[in-house]
Amino acid sequence: MTLFNYWHYIILSIIFIVTMFGIVAALKQKNKKLIYPMLFSVGLVALFMAVFSIFIVDKYTKKVELTKLYNKRLLSTEEIVYYGIVKNTGKFPIGKVTFEVKLVNKGYATGNVKGGSFYKPSGFMNFFTEGFGMSSNKPQTVTQKFIVARNLKPGRSKEFRVYFHYPPYFRSTAEFTKVYGH
Repeated sequence: MTLFNYWHYIILSIIFIVTMFGIVAALKQKNKKLIYPMLFSVGLVALFMAVFSIFIVDKYTKKVELTKLYNKRLLSTEEIVYYGIVKNTGKFPIGKVTFEVKLVNKGYATGNVKGGSFYKPSGFMNFFTEGFGMSSNKPQTVTQKFIVARNLKPGRSKEFRVYFHYPPYFRSTAEFTKVYGH
């Protein structure tokens, strides 16, 4: 769960007050058949507003920066390691800092789908399995998420190191990294 700051409490208080006005308006309804649908609608709108406001406040108050990012491929174990530093550049503490890595086989990312860009399995069993809808295509995009810091105070930074399996059939891989706090 996210760490709340005073902006969360202000927004949730406003939503609570608006919800109370909606409930009072529903209860004062002269047509008794409309009371329950109005209460349901007010509750549903309040729930959606509360959930979306938490995400919006998190987006604008929890700022994290990724610095000194390096990666190294470990051929002996078919893994890749990413290491670097995350820093809270905002004014509020961050509950969890998530580092996301997306690896894309280069032919797929650039639209270059010439021969050899993709892994194409071949063999005796493929001749039979593809006819039954049991294709053995390998994914051309791999996305991994890691929690690299918890309860990161404003202005503080933390080093991290993450390992994950690197697809051996990838050639000329394009990588996309991002970090965010929640």
